[in-house]
Amino acid sequence: MEPNVQEVAHRIQALREDMGFSIEQMAEKTGRSVEEYTQQEHAEKDLSFTFLYKCAEAFGVDVVELLTGENPHLAGYTLVRSGDGLSIKRRAGFEYLHKAPHFKDKLCEPFLVTAPYLEEEQTKPIHLSYHEGQEFDYIISGHMRFAYEDHVEDLNPGDTLLYDSSRGHGMIAIQGTPCKFLAIVLKPHDEKIQ
Repeated sequence: MEPNVQEVAHRIQALREDMGFSIEQMAEKTGRSVEEYTQQEHAEKDLSFTFLYKCAEAFGVDVVELLTGENPHLAGYTLVRSGDGLSIKRRAGFEYLHKAPHFKDKLCEPFLVTAPYLEEEQTKPIHLSYHEGQEFDYIISGHMRFAYEDHVEDLNPGDTLLYDSSRGHGMIAIQGTPCKFLAIVLKPHDEKIQ
C-alpha cells in the first residue's frame, strides 16, 4: 500500500488549519523555511520522513494517520508479512516500508529502508536529517556510508548503529549496490508515539 502524496499534503493542510497553526508556525515546527514548508504542504516538493514525522508530532497524531487518513487501531500485536507494509517514498529513491502501521500507541516506528546506490552521491557531502529521539539501524544487505555530524563510518551487513537522531545524521548506499536496512525510530523516553 502506498499513500497518495496529494492526499497526504491535503491532510497536513487540513490539520494545520483545524489546529489554527499558521504556515509560519508550521515552518518553524518542521525546521523549514516558509517557502519550503509551503512547497511541501502543496506536494510541490518531496515529503521526507523527517518532515512527516515533525508534522505528526506538531499535530499530536500518528504519522500513519497523515499517510492514510486512518488511526492505528490494533493493540496487543500486529503482523506484517514479508514485502508488506506502508510504503513511504522519499528523497532520491529512498523507500521506507513501515512495518507496523496499524499498531496503536507505538513507542517506536519500525521501517525496512532501501537506500539506492547513486553514483552522483559518492563524492558529495551527505545530506543530514534531524528528528527527536533515537534511531537504531541494522544493515541487512549492501553497504552504507553513515554520516553523524562530522563523523563518517562505512557499514556492512550485520553492522548496527544506535544514535541520537536529534543531531545531524545521514546515509548513502556505497560499493555499487542498494543498501537495505532495518530502521527503528524511538521517541524520547518522556513521549509516546500516538
